[in-house]
Amino acid sequence: MASSFEQMRANVGKLLRGIDRYNPENLATLERYVETQVKENAYDLEANLAILKLYRFNPAYFQVTVTSQILPKALTNLPHTDFTLCKCMIDQTHQQEERPIRQILYLGNLLETCHFQSFWSSLEENREFIDGITGFEDSVRKFICHVVGITYQNIEHRLLAEMLGDPLDTQVKVWMSKYGWTENEEGQIFIFNQEESVKPKNIVEKIDFESVSSIMATSQ
Repeated sequence: MASSFEQMRANVGKLLRGIDRYNPENLATLERYVETQVKENAYDLEANLAILKLYRFNPAYFQVTVTSQILPKALTNLPHTDFTLCKCMIDQTHQQEERPIRQILYLGNLLETCHFQSFWSSLEENREFIDGITGFEDSVRKFICHVVGITYQNIEHRLLAEMLGDPLDTQVKVWMSKYGWTENEEGQIFIFNQEESVKPKNIVEKIDFESVSSIMATSQ
């Protein structure tokens, strides 16, 4: 039996395939769908972009609360460009004048530019904007680990804890285990095995006698 979310996803999918996707009267259904995404740690970019597009073409229907839920959900899908897509659908006036939207955009910029320690500090000051968004912090940590994995070969335990927003050191070993990272006695975490990934290759090129003969004949 399909879950309530899957049933709602199917219904919204049908709505978005027809002319009704441009009908602002369907916003109530789409906004409830955002609430479900937030509570059930689910995500549907197409539906969320449809909402933002309806807001843009029907300014009287604009909802700060719903937009402030869509943006953090887009951040949970980094490094994909969902956040930028959503941001481009929001009028500049709302970006500048609505504090929740302005602060979430600032947090997003910190993540996208890899200022992770600053992100966690700012998040503590703006936690009300992500409260209730199930799985938000774990999704952010997954993105940070992705960046660490493609950037570092070794990293200090202390630095990784700071990047993961883990002052109590309760998350580092969890994420090390997820990615198969190891730590030595000096507190250096081994991220990337250079020797296993970059192996010299012996290239053997076979040239038969007939080929050499034809080359020599041509050069004479």
